[in-house]
Amino acid sequence: MKYASRLLVLTLCLLPFARAQEPTAPPARSHAVALSPAEKIWADLMAGNQRFASGKPRTRELKLRRHNLVAGQHPRVVVLTCSDSRVPPELLFDQSLGDLFVVRSAGNIADAVGLGSIEYAVEHLHADVLVVLGHEKCGAVTAACGGEKMPSANLQAIVDKIAPAVDGAKGYAKGDALLEAAIRENIHQSAKDLLGNSAVLRHAMKEGRLTIFEALYKLESGEVERMGKLTLVDPAYKLDVGEVVRVE
Repeated sequence: MKYASRLLVLTLCLLPFARAQEPTAPPARSHAVALSPAEKIWADLMAGNQRFASGKPRTRELKLRRHNLVAGQHPRVVVLTCSDSRVPPELLFDQSLGDLFVVRSAGNIADAVGLGSIEYAVEHLHADVLVVLGHEKCGAVTAACGGEKMPSANLQAIVDKIAPAVDGAKGYAKGDALLEAAIRENIHQSAKDLLGNSAVLRHAMKEGRLTIFEALYKLESGEVERMGKLTLVDPAYKLDVGEVVRVE
């Protein structure tokens, strides 16, 4: 009995030491990846789109905002999108006055005037994100898919601009699937055309001052689908656009 008591005392004395020697688990490492400034802007646009799609947009004090913008504008985002009345970027991204610099035309394509407007926003207003936004059931792309002669030279110019995207889609889609494929091809083609026709945008992208996102707006759900982000295969180009690919 006396031996057992001594053993118990010895055990109790050594217990704190034993616990101190137990290996402790290393602190959990954070796997979170810091977002780039452009990705943070995109995340903000997506948060706004979710508010819009759920019917819960932010309430804003527009009178004060309007007053604060009298001195000047500093939009971080340029949006090239379709003129379709169902696709207002400020609403579907739940943004306010001064947040977006918007250029719109049928089929989300840009002529010289539209492209010049985008260059102005990037070069002089220092916008660093450009979103090329198409949408489902686009009438301009539908007309281009039909292949019929347009009743005016101006309408024909729109169809002619979209036609290469339709030709690309015909290589793998037919019937009802052709329109959806052509809409997506046209978004990508439009984004590449911007770079192909603008040394200003090419330089901004090469220098890391501009990020171009491609996206598709869904009419029924109100949600914006990110199709990808443009990158240059060879960023060491001079003034030619080189090979532009969509990633992510």
